[in-house]
Formats: sequence, C-alpha cells, structure tokens
Amino acid sequence: MTAPPPVIHVVDDDPAFLRSTLFMVEGLGFAPVGYAQAQDFLDAHPAPAPQGCCLLLDIRMPRMSGLELQRRLADLGRDYPIVFMTGHGDIDQAVQAMRAGAIDFLQKPFREQALLDALNYAVGVNLAAQHQQGLRAAAQEQLGRLSPRERDVARLVALGLSNKEVARQLSISDHTVHVHRQRITEKTGSGHAADLARLILRADPRALDDGGTSVPPPHPV
Repeated sequence: MTAPPPVIHVVDDDPAFLRSTLFMVEGLGFAPVGYAQAQDFLDAHPAPAPQGCCLLLDIRMPRMSGLELQRRLADLGRDYPIVFMTGHGDIDQAVQAMRAGAIDFLQKPFREQALLDALNYAVGVNLAAQHQQGLRAAAQEQLGRLSPRERDVARLVALGLSNKEVARQLSISDHTVHVHRQRITEKTGSGHAADLARLILRADPRALDDGGTSVPPPHPV
C-alpha cells in the first residue's frame, strides 16, 4: 500500500494565488489543504499528520497577518513548521518570522524547485519533531511507573552518585537504595547510571539541570 503524502496547509487571502499554489503543491506530490484566511486555519485546528505536515503561509493578510498567526500558534503550543510566502517589500517581516522560528521564506512568484526544497525540508523537520515527541512520551510513560521515592533514587543515580551517596542524601539505608534500584530496573529496563540519565533526559531535557546539588523533597520510603 502506498504511504499517504505529507499534508501541506496553505493559507493565502488571494483566491487566484491560493488555487494556483494548491495546484502546484499537489503536482509536487503533496496533499494540499487551502485556507482563505489565518483564522480559518486556527478554527480548523488540524491535527499533525503522522506522514508529515507543514504550513505554507502568506506573510501579509488582512484581519490576521501571517506573523500574528505564527505568534498565536506558538502561544497555543501548536508546533507547525512554517514556510512563509512574501512579497517584494516584506523582507524585514520575513527576517522577523525566521527569528521567531519559521523554517524558510519564499518570495513570490517562486519556482517549483524552490517550493519543493522548502516543503521537503519543513516536512523533514516535522517528522523529526514527531519522532522526538514519541520518544519523550515513551520515556515519560516508563518513568511514570516509578514511585516518587524510586524517581528520587533514579535521578540521583543518573547524576552519578553511588548507593552510599544516594542513601546519605535521602536519609535511607544502603539496603533500601539497593532495593529501589532493583525495582527501577524491573520497571524501566534501565539500571545503569548512563541508561537512567538517557531515559530521564529524554522525558525532560531539564530534569538534571541543577547538577544534583539540591536534595529531592522527602517521599515515603
């Protein structure tokens, strides 16, 4: 069975340009979806496509500009890679959009190859982000199997502390630390410090930021 093509959401207030762009995007092998204004895209709230997706967005539109839509999406936590379409006088706005996280911008009228390159790159960024989100969710699920005290022990072990040092920090016995580590290994499959550090950082890249200088809040043994 042929895999479905990546979805390209195209937003432009010029009906003729929108139609021609949708036709071009489809001809390049993508699945285009058109919107006549930015609010239409917000209202549709399309879910990320597992085969990859991105947003091809006009930068200058009435009611809500492309830059405003970019800000709204960021505020909502909706992470779409954005390729902006700009006119000749919009370079300053395009630079502003890139600084705010846009993937690329294309100056109208653009060539098919330039569009293809930009869309392929944006879809690749989206697929990589979806993969990382999947890894993060799996790591969070694994760590969610641990009790609060087991999470304390796992974090300190990941920071390189020995069993004795963990016991001293948490005011528990060496034997209790050993038991907790056995349970951590059983529940997560990660027993060594490096494996635990990888798992914890995958779930939350900032989880080990303080370098272990602070003692975790007390939890029941």
